[in-house]
Amino acid sequence: MPSLWRQINGVLLFDKPLELSSNSAMQKVRRIFCAEKAGHTGTLDPLATGLLPVCLGEATKFSMGLLDSDKTYIANIKLGVTTSTGDAEGEVLSQLPVKIAESDLKSILEGFKGEILQIPPMHSALKFKGKPLYEYIRNGETIERQPRSITVYYLHIIEFINDSLIIEVCCSKGTYIRTLAEDIGTKLGCGAHLSGLRRIGTGPFKLDNSFTIAQLERMSDQAREGVLLPVDSMLLNLRELNISQEQALRLAKGQRLGIDHHLSDGRIRLYAEGQFIGVGLLEGRRLAPERLISSLAKQAASKNVST
Repeated sequence: MPSLWRQINGVLLFDKPLELSSNSAMQKVRRIFCAEKAGHTGTLDPLATGLLPVCLGEATKFSMGLLDSDKTYIANIKLGVTTSTGDAEGEVLSQLPVKIAESDLKSILEGFKGEILQIPPMHSALKFKGKPLYEYIRNGETIERQPRSITVYYLHIIEFINDSLIIEVCCSKGTYIRTLAEDIGTKLGCGAHLSGLRRIGTGPFKLDNSFTIAQLERMSDQAREGVLLPVDSMLLNLRELNISQEQALRLAKGQRLGIDHHLSDGRIRLYAEGQFIGVGLLEGRRLAPERLISSLAKQAASKNVST
């Protein structure tokens, strides 16, 4: 363990390796940076690899900007074989021959584009009565799950050879790719399971700009800090509003501001004197603080801010 944890703020685009949980990956990044605080922005299963944005310091407060974002994956699907878990870890339940023309496959995949319904898998962290579903299945219980609406923005074939299918898919939050693989197999009539998964995009971030453990360990402290993205990089989908430093300090005191602007109601990125200070909520001409950086609250506490 590092002998000296330090306050460091930013977002690291991490290339998570195989057989490492998202939490373990986040802890490895935290130790490399000796960061006091860290968190990740969306779970990747141990059998999945790829882009895992890791938040350090103040960035942990604003991870919701990525938790709700769209994701892009490269998925390897084994046709003709179903498993108990929907992926390569499970027991084989059935095996059927695969006799499908690529033209028929393309036609069937078209039906999975757009807004569709999907039933979450039992082997997932989705909670029922406060417990993850996977805990129920460990005890031999199966919980009835309701279909949920998801959106597949695009889905196209990268490779199709015999019983091996590789696709690229961009989808909304809450999409289970293993379930998508199983549903494709069901429509094809031969069954299928997810044999490999790599996340290549999360919101505005791309895997091409990520770093592996080995790369980070070879860097100097200065070089590592240089690859961190700013805290507000996760919130670029929100509109921007600049306010004065005095107004920022009043927000940090929990006050609402009357403010002139030309923006519609909703969440907004806030800046004071060019510096990101957090997220606010606009309602008409009133601006309320939603989540602000810690240093602003400390400044407000040390100064006599008029009400």
